[in-house]
Amino acid sequence: MANHPTTPGAREHTFDAIVIGSGISGGWAAKELCEAGLRTLVLERGRDVKHRDDYPTALKNPWDFPHRNKTPRAVATANPIAKKCYAFDEATAHFFVKDDEHPYVQDRPFDWIRGYQVGGKSLIWARQTQRWSRFDFEGPARDGFGEWPITYDELAPWYSHVERFAGISGNYDGLETLPDGEFLPAWEMNDVEKHAQGKIMAAFPGRHVIQGRCAHLTAPQPQHLAQNRGQCQARNLCYRGCPFGAYFSSNSSTLPAAATTGRLTLRPHSVVESILHDPVTGRARGVRVIDAITKQAAEFFARVIFANASCLNTNLLLLNSTSARFPAGLGNDHGLLGRYVAFHNYRGSLSASIEGFEDSYYSGRRPTQLMMPNFRNVRKQETDFQRGYMVFFGAARAGWQLGNSTPGVGAAYKDQITSPGPWGISMMMQGETVPRKENHVRLSPDRKDAWGIPQLVTSIGYHDNDEKLMRDFLERGREMLEAVGAKKITARDSKQNPGLDIHEMGGVRMGRDPNTSLLNRWNQLHACTNVFATDGACMTSTGTQNPSLTFMALTARAAQHAVAELKKGNL
Repeated sequence: MANHPTTPGAREHTFDAIVIGSGISGGWAAKELCEAGLRTLVLERGRDVKHRDDYPTALKNPWDFPHRNKTPRAVATANPIAKKCYAFDEATAHFFVKDDEHPYVQDRPFDWIRGYQVGGKSLIWARQTQRWSRFDFEGPARDGFGEWPITYDELAPWYSHVERFAGISGNYDGLETLPDGEFLPAWEMNDVEKHAQGKIMAAFPGRHVIQGRCAHLTAPQPQHLAQNRGQCQARNLCYRGCPFGAYFSSNSSTLPAAATTGRLTLRPHSVVESILHDPVTGRARGVRVIDAITKQAAEFFARVIFANASCLNTNLLLLNSTSARFPAGLGNDHGLLGRYVAFHNYRGSLSASIEGFEDSYYSGRRPTQLMMPNFRNVRKQETDFQRGYMVFFGAARAGWQLGNSTPGVGAAYKDQITSPGPWGISMMMQGETVPRKENHVRLSPDRKDAWGIPQLVTSIGYHDNDEKLMRDFLERGREMLEAVGAKKITARDSKQNPGLDIHEMGGVRMGRDPNTSLLNRWNQLHACTNVFATDGACMTSTGTQNPSLTFMALTARAAQHAVAELKKGNL
């Protein structure tokens, strides 16, 4: 590749591949490309975080924190968006982007939760991992709002590939709606959960209660020990960074694997401003980077570029990558870039009490809940709303939790909060939202961020379909809790903003037709084939499952294809 006149020493700035972002999908891209023999540059806009060394709160007790691990009022006041995240507190705040650090414009309320550091949000994700089924890939075309260019059968080997390396715990449940994977031993249900499982599955055939599947090493295998990772200790302090490497993250797993090859160059504090298009070849030739600290610009070059900056940042990057060929953003020939953004509907939840089981107990802090795969509109349209929802639920005893909110002092108070109390049971929904053209992101014409890049404008909201879906969950959830024998059932609509689910997807959607999509079946831009996008931006629809496992599988598959095309001379 020829040197570019604006970059001194361009030869030292030239690689075989560039990966933008070091989170869950970026880490996988780096691993697969490096292991295939490519000299790979990973650009991360945030600071470096070294596994184990940079988890400062991982082993602290509540009393070791100045505010007993409660978010100080000044921090909460300054961060009205970030503070809403379930994982944001005094022990984890250093892994979250603060509200004033990267502002954006909200046409409609949208809570954008971000983690800018090496490892990205893989350090603070909820670690729930489920495969999609064939119904999830086929359903959107049946319902008329999108067509996946791949099938479950095509992706299944890649699910297996990433599951074996990452380490996923779960049971072999034999469900067509939630395919089995390559599992480590599952976590155990407690007695109330086993009771609920039996009652629900007897009363409602087709509604399957199973143990949650999560990226935790319950029984490390040789490939995990080779990564210097250990067994999960059931502490459930995962959002602080796991010094045991017991849950999957880029920092503990894929990035070290890439580094072991000797072909990885990791560059933190590197804000990618744009992807550079070459009008002669019709391909991308590199990227323009702004140093996050010095604000100095530099350019880096490669034959293959993977955009894995996280869903909305990948949209922002491509929208800002303008040229004479692509005045509206890279690959954006039909004005679809940034459109059809979707998310998961988390608004509905239920809680209840359940009598009995006073002699039952459990130990440790299990890092996952029970779940029920979607049972609505699976094979055909059956309701007055499109698609469906997954249900998460669990049971626990009251007791030590009282210490978080109940005032008191002395021996009697200590006895009160350490004695097992009555059982409670709760449910929450994870609903599929239908991608709609009006739900979009775009660049602000007049506001820029600290690096001189246009701020992102989010225009994303709920639809009547989401309201109907939530009401159905609350009705079905109540009937299931009643069948279990629960009392004092309370239903809630959190009315939370889109974005707080932290499962935003779309904007650079995959598809068969270049007129209705941005990416082909290999995650390549239709109009610029050496640029791949394999994070949440690429998703054609959201399914009802947690999306991270699908991002990983798509990334590994796309990386293999990129390597094959390079060898053929097609890229």
